[in-house]
Amino acid sequence: MKEKLRLKSESIYEKMMNEEDARVCKAIDEKACKVVPGNFFLTIISYFFNKLADSVANTKVIIPWIMESLAVPLFLISFLVPIRESGSLLPQLLIAAYVRKLPIRKYIWSIGAFLQALTMIGIGIVAWNMQGLSAGIAIIFLIILFSLARGLSSVAAKDVLGKTIPKTRRGALNGYSGSLAGVLIIGLGVYFLFVGEKPFSPQNFGILLFCAGFFWIIAGFVYLQINEFQGETDGGGNAISVALKKIGLLKTDENFRLFVISRALFLCSVLSAPFFVILAQQQADSNNYLLGLFILASGLADFSSSIFWGKLSDVSSKKSMILGASIATSLGFLVFILATFFENIFSIIWIMPLIYFVLTVGYQGIRIGRKTYLVDLAGGNKRTDYVAVSNTIIGFVLLFTGFIGFLSSLIGLNGIILLLSLIGILGIFMALKLPDVTKE
Repeated sequence: MKEKLRLKSESIYEKMMNEEDARVCKAIDEKACKVVPGNFFLTIISYFFNKLADSVANTKVIIPWIMESLAVPLFLISFLVPIRESGSLLPQLLIAAYVRKLPIRKYIWSIGAFLQALTMIGIGIVAWNMQGLSAGIAIIFLIILFSLARGLSSVAAKDVLGKTIPKTRRGALNGYSGSLAGVLIIGLGVYFLFVGEKPFSPQNFGILLFCAGFFWIIAGFVYLQINEFQGETDGGGNAISVALKKIGLLKTDENFRLFVISRALFLCSVLSAPFFVILAQQQADSNNYLLGLFILASGLADFSSSIFWGKLSDVSSKKSMILGASIATSLGFLVFILATFFENIFSIIWIMPLIYFVLTVGYQGIRIGRKTYLVDLAGGNKRTDYVAVSNTIIGFVLLFTGFIGFLSSLIGLNGIILLLSLIGILGIFMALKLPDVTKE
């Protein structure tokens, strides 16, 4: 039975990739090359459930909506995205020192997935039983734990991918998994549209989060089936001393430094998304129709664009990042102009979700492009260092940008969106200087 599945997966893989093994496997171990088809599909399945869980428990839309329905104070909701993003990134430089000691690292990714499942189920229990400030504090605490668990998976993910999947195939893998997850997210969005203006209770949201936890559990078990061979284990040691030493990569490695700067500037796309949603909520009725449209827009964007961005990243991950950033940045300028010169235009309920759809398409290009670029840029244990240093720096940047909301009293939402778009332009300029590493 296993032999039939292996042959079937190899056949489907060859049709999907249309490749010659000798041409693409030069960047990974010879033993790993022989099991690429099986690992390719196992990784797609685990990434699919991981992406699906992430979308169902979306911290830019779903979790804030839950907190609002639980009457959580606004100041706690405003910390949600910065804590979720930076909490998963900041500890990675310390975690990486221990991960480097492990010849097999898929277990770290799965442990992270299981812990994410537990924390999300915990938030679901909070939604069932708590209200107000106590619910908000509990959710924020669980989001901190969730982010730390996410960091475990992130440290291991790119290294395992680099060991098991050859160059020019890594972008396609991310693309297929994102596109497949997008199909089910579309279904979730359609459901909210059918619900319409009927109340959707916190208990119902709790069930959604239970489902997200179940998806992470599946992702973790599937990932454990990946056939990963032992890799380099040098560079392990005292976490703090190793971490301080690895920060030096920013000084000595020019291409890596340029990538980190570009990635930091590209944060403008993900940071602008909540402000787009706030604009829509302020001018349109904040009901299930609006929530459904945003979820539908996100799912459609993932489904329709992920495979395109994945294949483009396998040709040039640099171009994927730049094109995605150009789309996201242009939308920021568009929203600024519309909000400034056409008062209450976003009271038309479908306009902002349509813009959010295009923004998500652009962000997918940035996300898949930069993930593929970083894996292709480094090899061996250097890949773990690159991921850890990059994510730690981005974590600090995110903590700082978490305070950008305070500017709303000075320049308003429109001004914040314009500022983020100008930062995006600078990011594109810096990314143009990056070398194209996909086929090196």
